[in-house]
Formats: sequence, C-alpha cells, structure tokens
Amino acid sequence: MELYYSFSVLIVISAVFAYINARFLKLPASIGVMVIALLVSLGLLATDNIFPHTFDRVTTLLNSIDLTEILMGAMLNFLLFAGAIHIHLEDLKEQRIPVMVFSTVSVVISTFVIGFMMYEILPWLGLGIPFIQCLVFGALISPTDPIAVLGILKQAGVPKSLETKIAGESLFNDGMAVVVFIIMLALARGEEVNTSFVGISTLLAKEALGGILLGVVLGFIGSHANNKVDGYNVHVLITLAIVMGGHLAAEAMHMSGPLAMVAAGLMIGNYGKNLGNITATEQDYLDKFWELIDEILNALLFLIIGFELLLIPDLKQYGWIGAITIAVVLFARFISIYIPVRIIPFRKRFGKQSIIILVWGGLRGGVSIALALSIDNDLNKNLLLAITYFVVLFSIIVQGLTVGKLTGKIDNVEDAII
Repeated sequence: MELYYSFSVLIVISAVFAYINARFLKLPASIGVMVIALLVSLGLLATDNIFPHTFDRVTTLLNSIDLTEILMGAMLNFLLFAGAIHIHLEDLKEQRIPVMVFSTVSVVISTFVIGFMMYEILPWLGLGIPFIQCLVFGALISPTDPIAVLGILKQAGVPKSLETKIAGESLFNDGMAVVVFIIMLALARGEEVNTSFVGISTLLAKEALGGILLGVVLGFIGSHANNKVDGYNVHVLITLAIVMGGHLAAEAMHMSGPLAMVAAGLMIGNYGKNLGNITATEQDYLDKFWELIDEILNALLFLIIGFELLLIPDLKQYGWIGAITIAVVLFARFISIYIPVRIIPFRKRFGKQSIIILVWGGLRGGVSIALALSIDNDLNKNLLLAITYFVVLFSIIVQGLTVGKLTGKIDNVEDAII
C-alpha cells in the first residue's frame, strides 16, 4: 500500500506539472516537469520554517523512493525498450562504427580525463579526495543518458545522421559505463578486483555482449510469437513480458538488462515488423502504447530528479565546484569525441560543426544520479552526488533546451560531415 500511495502521489503531481507546462511554460514535456519540480523544491527550501510539515512530508515521500533500484532495475528497461523499438536498424547500421566507438572508447577516455582533472582541481577548493574516487565520479558522469537524449532529441530538430549517432551512443554506452563504474567503485571500496586485460574483457563480454545476445533471443522469440497471433492486446502483453521477464533473466545471469532491452526493442521494431503478419492497425496500437509508457515514465523520472534537490544536504556550499565540474565534463566530452574522430579512420570524416553538436548533445540524466546514489557514504557521497546533480541540471535544462537552436544556427550541418 505504501508503494501504491507513493506512486499515486507522484502520478498526480506529474499530471499537474505537465498541465502547467503545457498551458503556460510550453517547454518540452520532460524538461517542463523538471523545471517546475525544481521551482517547487526551491520554494519548499525557502519556506521550510513557515511550512515545516509540508517540507517533511515531501522529503519523507522522496526518501521512500529508492531511485537507484527504481531507475536501474525497472524504469530504464522500459524506457530503453520504448526508445529502441522506434529506431530504424538501417539508420543504426549506417552509423554503426561511430556509435560503437563513442559508446566504448569515448566513455573510457572521458572517465580518465574527468578523474585526472577533478583530482587536480578539488584540492584548490579545499575538497581534495583520493584519485580513485575521482575516477568513480568520472565513470558515473561519462555515459550519456539514453532517457534524456531520446526524450529531448525528438523535439530538437537535429539532423538524422547526428541524431542516430547521439541516440545510438546513448543506447549502447550503458554496458561499458556500468563495467567501468563497477570496477572503480570496487577499487574505491578496497575490494579485490581483477584489473588485468583478460579480467576486464571477461566482465565486459559477460555484461555487455551477454546482454545483447539475450535481447536478440528475446526479440526473436517475441517477434515470431506476435506473428502467430492476432490482436494488439496480445502483442502488448508479449512485449511487456519481454521487458519484465528479460530484466529478471538478465539479473539471474548477471548480464546487462538495459542492453538486453535495447537489442530486444530493435528486434521487435525492425525484424518483427518485417515478418508481415501484424496489421498496420495492430502495429499502430503497439507503437502508441510504448510511446505512452515512454511519456509517463519520463515525466515521473524528471519529476523525481527535480525533487532530488531536497535530499542533497548543504547543496549551496558546492556551487562553485558544481560550476567548475560542468566545464570539466564538457571539456572531457569534447576530448572523448575529438580524439577518436581524429585518430580512427571513419568512413566519413567529422567537421567542426558535427563535433560541436555531438559534444553539446551528449546529455547526462537520471542514470548518473542513480549511480551516484549507490556510492557508499564514506566515499564522499554527498560531494559526488551534489556535483553530479549540478551537471545533470545544466545538461538537461541548458543543453537540452538549446541543442535544437544550436543546430539551426549552424548552416548546412549535414555538410559538416565530410
């Protein structure tokens, strides 16, 4: 009943905020909900002494929500499947090499650039922490967030080739990011970790490649099951079973559930459609269902992100380091894109304009916050969580609202890829 109560309250608040945004602010839906939640959070903080019971009730509700478990264990799987089911595999194949490089090599480069820079900068602000903890932060903030990226790129007007690169990278970088984060966090805890090339390769293969293989199998079975029956209600139930059952299977086999959902969504959305037995009406119902799931869960997630402000103690004292961290993360993003682009012989070269949009369109979101929340308290959790929050807010609000305008100001952006 407590879970139902919390979920009900969040749905009601999301609906109210979505209405206010659609009626007055007219921002992209997810960003609008988060902005209103932020403003309400700031209002609650400012009036804490006047309305203490209201503040306490909101913080109690938020404390009852395990964002790490809800996002990484449930919401992310639904959102990734919903995003992948609408991506055309032919577009992804055309951009497969940049997507593969940016979702693996770039994550590692960014992790170490951020780690080294934070290790050098933090002591100047009286916040020096061990190098390995800086690498933990680098690992959790480096991957672009598929939820933020997919939700915002839909309305940003980014050219198709760049949209596919950014969206594809964000869908697939989870495997590498999680492996790097697990290794860095274990080292920070003082645990025994096999950091040899063989050990890391084995972990990556099991987590990432195993997850993709599981997703392909689930998508293949689900596509043929849908092809054998009529009725959109059955098709919806089959896809729900793939997401929820696939998550349980991935957990049991210690594979990447998110990557499994990406692969399964691509299979259902491409291979399943080509089998030919599903009618256009049934396919439309299936697409609309997952679009609705995507919208509802995005609204809930961005609402929670906006309210998470209330749970970070002494956030104001991290203002300066938060601003510096934003610059560090953007610089590391630039380096992690620029180096592969200049070294790896891609089929098509990238011009300066393309690199700018790839850097600015690499949004961070709920995944980074969820990973930061999973850090132990004795590993400077409050500091790492606070600066993560600053980066995520800037990424979603500033970068998310301007990436489309940036694209519009760059003439012939498609010709920038030469």
